[in-house]
Amino acid sequence: MLIKPASAVLIPLFVAVAVLSGCQDEQAAAPAGKPAPQVGIVTLGAEPFELTTELPGRTTAFRVAEVRPQVSGIIQKRLFTEGSEVKKGQQLYQIDPAVYEATLKSAQARLASAKSLSDRYALLVKEQAVSQQAHDEARAASLQAQAELERAKIDVRYTKVLAPISGRIGRSAVTEGALVSNGQAQELATIQQLDPIYVDVTQPVQDLIALRRDLESGRLQQAGDSAAKARLILPDGSEYPHDGTLEVSEVSVDEGTGSVTIRAKFPNPEKELLPGMFVHARLPAGVREQALLVPQQGVTRDARGEPTAMVVGADNKVELRQIKTERAVGNRWLVSEGLQPGDRVITEGLQFIRPGVEVNAQPAGNVKQAGQSNGQAGAAAAGQEG
Repeated sequence: MLIKPASAVLIPLFVAVAVLSGCQDEQAAAPAGKPAPQVGIVTLGAEPFELTTELPGRTTAFRVAEVRPQVSGIIQKRLFTEGSEVKKGQQLYQIDPAVYEATLKSAQARLASAKSLSDRYALLVKEQAVSQQAHDEARAASLQAQAELERAKIDVRYTKVLAPISGRIGRSAVTEGALVSNGQAQELATIQQLDPIYVDVTQPVQDLIALRRDLESGRLQQAGDSAAKARLILPDGSEYPHDGTLEVSEVSVDEGTGSVTIRAKFPNPEKELLPGMFVHARLPAGVREQALLVPQQGVTRDARGEPTAMVVGADNKVELRQIKTERAVGNRWLVSEGLQPGDRVITEGLQFIRPGVEVNAQPAGNVKQAGQSNGQAGAAAAGQEG
């Protein structure tokens, strides 16, 4: 039996180990040569931002006056066009004045007689031809006749029904020949002043409480000169061209809805707004001095529906952040938690990365996978997902 030298056995073993070691080095070096995926990032910066609240509401006339008769009689004429603009003091109806004119003439005659008697007694009382009591009674009768004359004049004036305010008058509830009476329940017509016009909006009381707490804590600042301004969104989605001002807020909460009514006043020179229209009002809530606005492309949702963002850390590795969004602002999200000024949020190339991966961060807007066309990158991404 031949015994092989130890060197003859060890030499092949060393060769095998060297070969295996070389393969491992090549495999380890291969990934190192692959370029890091390129992503587009947006560097966040804090900026002052005015918060607004959009609330539903309805328009209400600035003034409303119900036209009613102050004397009884037959309507002779209607002197306005339904739906037109009328001026304060403009005559709207004519009530038959015949009875009241006759009463006026009778009052004038009684006054003349009473005044003549009072004057005559004034001379006779000096000569003691009549008693002082008779003179006093004659003078009182003259004053009473004067009052009756004034009342008769007022009734004649009231046969002309005048507009109590300026505005747009609606349909007439009566026609010529109708009998109307003083104190009747039904109005003859209604006048509404539309310029300016009110908008009454409702705000949930919990939102009002949260807003006040933010202002008290300093998280929000008052909006300054624009604090009393309001904007209006019309039913077709367009923005009303005139700014409004906040007028008053209810001092109590509606028990049925749990909301508070806020009233704003808007100019309405073109009469574009009509009473009863459903609109949305944008009201200033305050100013966030250090607001973070993140592009919507950089915010995704996890399996639970919670908002997240991918951030490039100082070591150029991807971090997954859980964030809290308050509201959408155009094409951006207002973020209150989870991000800080200076964070680099990934907005492009999200489909090619995962947390912990080192990336090549570039300003958003020019993002391509290294060595791949758009079609190849899409195919590679599909292969990785599969």
